[in-house]
Amino acid sequence: MESALKPFRALAYVVGVMLLVLCVAMVLRYGFDVAGMSKVVAPIHGFLYMIYLVTVLNLGMKGRWTWQYMLGIMIGGTVPFLSFHIERRVTQRVHQDIAAAAEA
Repeated sequence: MESALKPFRALAYVVGVMLLVLCVAMVLRYGFDVAGMSKVVAPIHGFLYMIYLVTVLNLGMKGRWTWQYMLGIMIGGTVPFLSFHIERRVTQRVHQDIAAAAEA
């Protein structure tokens, strides 16, 4: 499970930062009629979010998580700042699971 955690953590941060950049781009586009930045950032964020979804599935399958839990983690990549919080919670859970497995 540790091997699946590293890509998840990296992508949670990248997707979170890209979502914040996308929010700035949307403000520029719809508030100030500057569309150039959003035309570049939106597809990049969308592509990275799809990879994030795959990493969540990979981690969730290895951890034998419920679909509801994985869906909650996936939705975390759509709300600004939430992906950072979710990344910390998931990391703690994985480390607890690893420690529990080592004791057994």
